[in-house]
Amino acid sequence: MVLKTFGWSYAVTALGLVAAVFYGGWTAFGIVAILSILEISLSFDNAVVNAGILKKMNAFWQKIFLTIGILIAVFGMRLVFPVVIVAISAQLGPIEAVDLALTDKDRYQELVTDAHPSIAAFGGMFLLMIFLDFFFEDRDIKWLAWLERPLAKLGKVDMLSVCIALIVLLVSAITFGAHAHQHGGAHADKAETVLLAGIAGLITYMIVGGLSGYFEDKLEEEEEREHEEEEAAARSGKPKSAVKLAGKAAFFMFLYLEVLDASFSFDGVIGAFAITNDIVLMALGLGIGAMYVRSLTVYLVRQGTLDDYVYLEHGAHYAIGALSIILLVTIQYEIHEVITGLVGVALIAWSFWSSVRRNRALAAAEGESKGNGTEAVCTP
Repeated sequence: MVLKTFGWSYAVTALGLVAAVFYGGWTAFGIVAILSILEISLSFDNAVVNAGILKKMNAFWQKIFLTIGILIAVFGMRLVFPVVIVAISAQLGPIEAVDLALTDKDRYQELVTDAHPSIAAFGGMFLLMIFLDFFFEDRDIKWLAWLERPLAKLGKVDMLSVCIALIVLLVSAITFGAHAHQHGGAHADKAETVLLAGIAGLITYMIVGGLSGYFEDKLEEEEEREHEEEEAAARSGKPKSAVKLAGKAAFFMFLYLEVLDASFSFDGVIGAFAITNDIVLMALGLGIGAMYVRSLTVYLVRQGTLDDYVYLEHGAHYAIGALSIILLVTIQYEIHEVITGLVGVALIAWSFWSSVRRNRALAAAEGESKGNGTEAVCTP
């Protein structure tokens, strides 16, 4: 199972490290290895959240996620995306931007860093909406009940998550603008850009997330209707629409996954510049890391890990909330990538340990009830 799921990741790792040695010697080898570890540590929560969505898809769409999806993740977000940012911010053509990335790496890094406020605003808002919508929904299983119960009650207020996200964005833009004007510098006139980028992130979430949710609900309704009329449908011989609905639902959930991965990759791409400004080494290192995140996502789905460790998804969403705040804070202040990675890993490790303790408690209660000759009734 492990070899089958991670086989491509192992192969890409070997090829990437060999390519790094040929490209820049053992120094390049070390840089690519460090970047790979950085990407995995920053995106582990991404894998857990992805698994929660991917488990709703069939084997075909899981393969699409590992093939076409990885091409988008590696070549799109880790290679093309930084070049596009430079092309837009510096008003250059794509060929000129690629030439700049290969020939004038310091200028290239400067332009990407200059575009960071708008990138962070877009990604921060998208991830913040994921966090808010998850915890504003009333769930049967609660991890930190003292916090999640009141959040679920607040979630009954319509559009509350959007209102909170817009308030956070407005405060971020105003604070950034005031700080920039006070201290001068290149970002003094970019508060408006931050605001627009954040709104774009919010709109993207609402469109993609809304469409995937809509078609998922339609699919569930259709499956329920077919279950009720199963015998009649079998005798009539009429073509069923479930396959088409499944295709639409899976497509929009796949699209949602790709936008989600893009938002997670922002901090990795920007953080990579703290290690190197060589776009080739960056693409190799982050691409290897992205492959492991993809494989880990599928592994979690096939092993049923989220069903066995029920608090993992909660921990991942808390990590998303922390990452969204960190991204918005980095609009104005610099936060080291190690801190970003450790926060996510710590929250997921905590939720995993809580899940293990819960499983042990349930097993102990079941064993005790059997010993007493009674039937246990366990509630989350």
